[in-house]
Amino acid sequence: MSVQLTATLAIACYLTAFGLQVRASLQSSNSTASIAKGSILGLSGLALIAHFATSWQQIFTDSGTNFSLLPLSVAIFMVINFMVVAGSLRHPFHSLFLLLFPFSALALALSFLPLWQSPPRNNLPLGLSLHILLSIIAYSLLSIAALEALFLAYQNRQLHQHHSSALMRILPPLQTMESLLFSLVITGFTLLTLALVSGLLFVDNFFAQHLVHKTIFSIVAWLVYGILLWGHFRWGWRGKTATLWTLGGFTLLMLAFWGTKFVLEVILA
Repeated sequence: MSVQLTATLAIACYLTAFGLQVRASLQSSNSTASIAKGSILGLSGLALIAHFATSWQQIFTDSGTNFSLLPLSVAIFMVINFMVVAGSLRHPFHSLFLLLFPFSALALALSFLPLWQSPPRNNLPLGLSLHILLSIIAYSLLSIAALEALFLAYQNRQLHQHHSSALMRILPPLQTMESLLFSLVITGFTLLTLALVSGLLFVDNFFAQHLVHKTIFSIVAWLVYGILLWGHFRWGWRGKTATLWTLGGFTLLMLAFWGTKFVLEVILA
């Protein structure tokens, strides 16, 4: 199956699932919401299969491994969506579909534009491949944590203003949201630690000029998440404080990854 066909199928499924999620969010009937949930999960599963096929063909090409900005973005969205969809079977992650699915469709569409391509690489060493894999999974988990923090901030604001929107009706209790947030941050922080250690061990010139900004931003982000977890377990940080630190750490990670790749592949290309 061609990459264009799998991408089109993934986009169609994501947008349809997004529409169903919006509709379910606006309806208060439990039976209708239950039916919609099954349809959304089915479409999400089909979208993930097509998304995986697209990402695989874009990254593993005949010319080598393509880790350019857009193909790698598509892969990261695929990993994030897989984690959220799988997690939604046990945890109340469905509200995250409202943000993830339209942006995933956009990333898939943009990936076919002849923009910001870097030369494919051949014969990646095992250590470097491990570093890339750990980095993608850590970034994906901390991306989900950032989305969870945004919804938590929205929920806190609505509760303080005594408002009750349609979105508030589908969000889980505040305590559950905070518990999920810290579970994601703890796991993401652990994997980010492993990613940084593997980078020091397996990446040549980890502090070279073209990598130094990425390395420094990643280390500072690691420190921010570490301080957040220390504050949470030592002083009980939660609510607005936890949200701000989570989003601050993720902003630094975005600068480390997207910012560095954008500068190297777009501005300095």
